[in-house]
Amino acid sequence: MTSASNADAQAWARKMFKATSHDFGTVAKGSKAEYEFEFQNIFEEEVHVAGVRSSCGCTEAQVTKQNLKTWEKSSIRAVLNTRSFVGPRTATLTVIFDRPYSAEVQLSVRGHIRSDVLFTPGSVAFGEIEQGRGAEQTVSVSYAGRGDWKIVDVRSANPSFEVELTDGPRQSGRVSYTMLVRVKGDAPVGYLQDQLTIITNDSYKSSLELPVEGRVVSPLTVSPPSLFLGVLKPGETVEKRLVVKGTKPFKILGIECEGDCFQFQTSDKATAAHLVPVTFTASDTPGKFSQKIEIRTDLGAGATTTCVATATITAADASPTAVSDDGST
Repeated sequence: MTSASNADAQAWARKMFKATSHDFGTVAKGSKAEYEFEFQNIFEEEVHVAGVRSSCGCTEAQVTKQNLKTWEKSSIRAVLNTRSFVGPRTATLTVIFDRPYSAEVQLSVRGHIRSDVLFTPGSVAFGEIEQGRGAEQTVSVSYAGRGDWKIVDVRSANPSFEVELTDGPRQSGRVSYTMLVRVKGDAPVGYLQDQLTIITNDSYKSSLELPVEGRVVSPLTVSPPSLFLGVLKPGETVEKRLVVKGTKPFKILGIECEGDCFQFQTSDKATAAHLVPVTFTASDTPGKFSQKIEIRTDLGAGATTTCVATATITAADASPTAVSDDGST
């Protein structure tokens, strides 16, 4: 860990940031364009952000957490104002620190806001999606300019997305599309924070970015989510229980984990709550033990849930040395 000093009063703060610049690319008017500059307090002293200012009204800046103890994280959220501004835009965000020492860090953002393209809504916000069900959202795309303007492709690095395009009417240089954005039923549990890249036949600025947000949640819960098995000697056995609940009756198809330390007893009946006895036998390897347990079910498209089992395995007792009748060993 590093301790900040007055000698590098300006440089110390910059060391906390992962990145100090961001390019929003080309975005449509009215679309959502946000980015978070993450930083972490790597110092022994507590860090305080006094404020943040922007050099341009085209970009708003907010600090998500002002006081940071050692190893705590925060971010500077930059929001491009795509409703009030158009064309190429750049801004410098100045982050002001007043503890442990005064310092400023400058962050740069840029982007190009197209006035001839409009997304309604400006982002694809799915909210919470139950795993296995999938979800759909519709976005309207409007263009004013050339009558032969086309969307030729929609791309994403996320394989859980599907997009369908439907042509709308074309008249007097105005073009419209309806874009159906779908999250597949097999999308994994977790947050969705991705972009759709819309490719057009424009010779200049041919691509636009559309953010997609949401969260895929499991229809299952397991209790406890962290299973502490105790402090055990090598070979010692302990019994615990897991409670697995679903939004409707389901069957447990299997429980998987590495090694052969665990035994599970499951029922082949469909019920909304399963009580699963767990038997654990400590290995001969002393130290901290941690293992992920995955529970597979027939709920939805095959929903799964996990918990983490932990234990401490002590060293084996030393065996006494046998002594013969004559006193020798």
